[in-house]
Amino acid sequence: MSTAAPGVALGLKANWKQFALLVLINAFVGGMVGIERTVVPLIGAEEFGVASTTLIVSFIVSFGVVKACANLISGQLADIWGRKRVLILGWLFGLPVPFIIIWAPSWGWIVAANALLGINQGFAWSMTVIMKVDLVGPKSRGLAVGLNEFAGYLAVGVTAFLTGYLASRYGLRPVPIYLGVGYAVLGAALSILLVRDTREHVRLELANHPKQASSLSFREIFMLTSLGDRNLFAASQAGLVNNLNDGMSWGLFPLFFAAHGLGVERIGVLKAVYPAVWGVFQVATGPLSDRWGRKGLIVAGMWVQAAGLVLTAMTRDFGWWLLASLLLGLGTAMVYPSLIAAVSDASHPSWRARSLSVYRFWRDLGYALGALSAGLIADFFGFSAAIGSIAALTFLSGVIVAVAMREPRSAAVVPTSADS
Repeated sequence: MSTAAPGVALGLKANWKQFALLVLINAFVGGMVGIERTVVPLIGAEEFGVASTTLIVSFIVSFGVVKACANLISGQLADIWGRKRVLILGWLFGLPVPFIIIWAPSWGWIVAANALLGINQGFAWSMTVIMKVDLVGPKSRGLAVGLNEFAGYLAVGVTAFLTGYLASRYGLRPVPIYLGVGYAVLGAALSILLVRDTREHVRLELANHPKQASSLSFREIFMLTSLGDRNLFAASQAGLVNNLNDGMSWGLFPLFFAAHGLGVERIGVLKAVYPAVWGVFQVATGPLSDRWGRKGLIVAGMWVQAAGLVLTAMTRDFGWWLLASLLLGLGTAMVYPSLIAAVSDASHPSWRARSLSVYRFWRDLGYALGALSAGLIADFFGFSAAIGSIAALTFLSGVIVAVAMREPRSAAVVPTSADS
């Protein structure tokens, strides 16, 4: 790869304006998911009369499968076309989503809207992560990822609360979904008008990084990230299980809480607390992973999530469910930025974007697997059994990380050519 253009520097201080812009844009990306966290499962049950839990969560299955595939190709497209073009493409797929949800005449339209949302999230969220990692360089990856995920998931939580509040006063459609229209328009406009590509920053990092002996094909990177490298394997399976339990909670929790007498506004509170805590605490856990290492936070975070799920399944009181949501958010905040930073640590800059896309493929496939498996278990054995089964799997995933992962080389000792 050629030498970077003059004036390009790595580090948060040197790139704070673009970094802050990407934080804002990812808040809009997260808000697009937030419009669905509270109201869409209830639209299926109450407006369209879908009785099967498995059919209700089919919108999450379509979202998860499509997002996973979009993630898989996003890194390759980013290296070929540039990060900005892929970001804009993601927003073009996202623009129709809120309108389809507002006007959908049947449940099948909601499922189709979520396929488009999966492309939007796979492309747009992937690019905001990759571009921030590009900008700051290797020393502050945890911080970069933590701030990115903070913005996205805080927006998920705030939007989940707002849609629950609006739905309790104006109905499930269309008023709560108007938020999504604003997010899509603003996100697309800022991406087109103000974002600059970051491939020159990758060139600068490569100039200060040991050269790879030979280039790797995408198939080789896929196998290395999935199975070949023990750190990348441990991160990929943990990411899959993390989003597996998130997909389960997205689809089942509103139905579970409603079945035990909660109204839509209180369901909105519970659905907001989890991603809001997840988002806010990543501001701390991302930088902590730079200082303390990735492995301990990942293992502990998976076990804290498991505890939150067990508490949800075993209790029937709003206060206990609120505490469980706090635990889920805290555990996920410990895991999420640490996993992305660990994958970045273990990947050469020349194929880091593609390795991250493979990791995000496995991680977001968890949405589909979690929603589908939990829906089937709930239909046959009940909600509590489904939640408890996913809790056990989450605990086991933490055990796998504890055994398989070696602490990555600290990013803090990797030299850079500029400030951080």
